[in-house]
Amino acid sequence: MNSDQLDGITAIRTYVDRLVTGDGRCNGMKVLLLDGATTQILSCVSTQSEILSREVYLVSRLDDPRCNPNLNEYSNSSDFNNENGGDSNNNNNGGGIHSLALQEETHVGHMKAVVFLRPTDNNIGLLVRELSRPRFSEYHIYFSGIVSPNLFQLLCENDPQERVRQVQEFYADFLPINPDLVSLNCRNTLKMTSALYQRNLMGLQSMLLANKRQPGTIRYQKSSRVAKQLAKDISDNIQSDDIFHFRRGTGGTNNNLLLLVVDRMDDPVTPLLSQWTYQAMVHELLGLNNNRVILRGVPNVSKDLEEVVLSSAPGHDTFFQSHRNSNFGELGEAIQKLLQDYQARSQQHQVSNLKSIEDMQSFMEKYPELRSESHTVSKHVAIMGELARLVEVCSLMDVSAFEQDLACADDQGGHLKELMSKLDSSSIKIPDKLRLGMLYALRYETAMQNAIPAVKEAMRRGGVPPNNIALIDAVLKYAGAKVRGPGLYGSNQSSLSKMTKSFMTSVQGVSNVYSQHSPLLMDTIESAVKGKLRGEDYPMVSKLGSGIAVDNLPLPQEILIFMVGGMTYEEATKVSEFNEANAGRVRVILGGSTVHNSTSFLEELKLI
Repeated sequence: MNSDQLDGITAIRTYVDRLVTGDGRCNGMKVLLLDGATTQILSCVSTQSEILSREVYLVSRLDDPRCNPNLNEYSNSSDFNNENGGDSNNNNNGGGIHSLALQEETHVGHMKAVVFLRPTDNNIGLLVRELSRPRFSEYHIYFSGIVSPNLFQLLCENDPQERVRQVQEFYADFLPINPDLVSLNCRNTLKMTSALYQRNLMGLQSMLLANKRQPGTIRYQKSSRVAKQLAKDISDNIQSDDIFHFRRGTGGTNNNLLLLVVDRMDDPVTPLLSQWTYQAMVHELLGLNNNRVILRGVPNVSKDLEEVVLSSAPGHDTFFQSHRNSNFGELGEAIQKLLQDYQARSQQHQVSNLKSIEDMQSFMEKYPELRSESHTVSKHVAIMGELARLVEVCSLMDVSAFEQDLACADDQGGHLKELMSKLDSSSIKIPDKLRLGMLYALRYETAMQNAIPAVKEAMRRGGVPPNNIALIDAVLKYAGAKVRGPGLYGSNQSSLSKMTKSFMTSVQGVSNVYSQHSPLLMDTIESAVKGKLRGEDYPMVSKLGSGIAVDNLPLPQEILIFMVGGMTYEEATKVSEFNEANAGRVRVILGGSTVHNSTSFLEELKLI
């Protein structure tokens, strides 16, 4: 892989490699002090054992009273956790202690501390308190974003014992999920508040700085007020701060990076669909938060598999790296082969086959690898088994086929008839009835006889609670035809292009009835790389390229897309497939507020 290629995981790993050595100035055993957000960021690219193997004696949380004796007077650290990225819905170890954060130990005063925090008011306050009663011999401080002059001055004025050896900015302020997928893990952004907006602005800045890119062009989704403001603010920051002025894209000014700011509201359909690729399916049915899957309570799952990791970081799980975008059928075959290969290898190393000292030595050398492989195989078999069980008990194949038809075809009479049948069926689960009703309402909202009131009544008879039925009105308010931009159902395509697409589909057939849908994002990307992204729908921020017509812009070789309100793993899968098909020509990296499944998307709609 090109070392200069846009890659979220590589960018963060580079910072982590520098961090654990104090950027070459903190040798020997040390303590690593983190907050809730930076703990999550590091754990996306490094395991606890990897960190501890690099002369790190202890990994601890500066913002948790159980780890920091300087905070003993605080009985509740929720304020710190909230600002630093702690999410009460995602923390599984109580109070936000992540697997990287170990229990505090005594007698560490002779050690040095490497501190990695988000540059927030609360964290500066924590540092001031720490430096007033220092627990370590010296402090090497790194912030994950740009530190304001006022906060920096406050820190400088509050080091009475002069323990601080260095302060740097390492722009690792996002979660690198896949090489081409990065997230801020920032929830409740469908209805953006001022504080959440600032978090999104800082995160987008970090994505550019970590990858050492200055956009050649910044464009935004015209239908979104937030996307427009974010694009303008990031442009103003680039113009006013020399720190952004490396180069425009890879290889000089001729190969421009396009920064494209879009909004979830333009495509409310994708988060409502069932998923059939590995990473997306796990997130939809089991939940995939900070690369962790909770299997606690799943039938026949052993205790050591109650919480497992699915990471795309190099060296963590080669099977998942290779198959995260595989569909359900391909995945079953791949896991069966994985199991067969493991069984064949383990039989070669059975104790009964050990005939000599050399055999015993070989066995002991291979044992750690076999044990690790055993856990990997067991993990994927357990996840696949639970996915298969849920597909069956929830009748997901039947539900998904209808979802795809609602998303891709225009047949109001036929769709209404099938929808009413499914809403009356006892085999269809309540959440699936809700999603089907919402998908129908989005497609036929503007039809003269859209039957939405009748659909709501059928949902009520089918057992959907009234507060969930109200989500139909919520999604239309958030992303209905009057609000979103054109293109969701092909409304920005010419009649000829729509007829051609329909004809080709009928001639070629659909290779998989469960994967007919293509997110709106992919139409946007295809238009951008061909230079056909309409200026009236995606204007350009004027300061970067004033006097240049949108139609005459150079074709981008790199595109950073930031989706306000959050993206999905379906979109991430399509971006990954696009990058593979266009390797060496153009590369896209997808970032956004969070990664949604249908549950998180519906929960945020309730707040609108």
